[in-house]
Amino acid sequence: MAGLLNIDLGNVIKTGGNLLDDLFTSDEERGELALQEKAMANDLVKGQMEVNKAEAGHKSIFVAGWRPAVGWIGAVSLAYQFILYPLLLWFWSFGQAKKWIPITLNPPPMLDTGALLMVVTGMLGIGGMRSFDKVKGVNTDMIKK
Repeated sequence: MAGLLNIDLGNVIKTGGNLLDDLFTSDEERGELALQEKAMANDLVKGQMEVNKAEAGHKSIFVAGWRPAVGWIGAVSLAYQFILYPLLLWFWSFGQAKKWIPITLNPPPMLDTGALLMVVTGMLGIGGMRSFDKVKGVNTDMIKK
């Protein structure tokens, strides 16, 4: 029983102090972590910009043209969904009323508007943020390096 009561108080205090130190982060440590995160983000941006330059300068249309292709697909899809499709439905109903189109034949399908808008607004958001930077006069020279 006497062995149980014989506890090294110095080790208990040291262990408790280490546990508390692990639980709480000082302002200095937070600052160092923030600097490390910014440096990593800058490295990622620089790396992505190098990839973008390589893609844009590539001779193959399948490498250099994918971004414009996505933009054109988005524009054509929006035109179909919000301009052509409503007109098509109107002409479809008119054609069925005139018996040019069989009543049993369904019109072409509508596009998934949620997915379409998610892609297009994502592209516009990225372009919009850059435009916002230009209007506000934000210096983005450090990003280009």
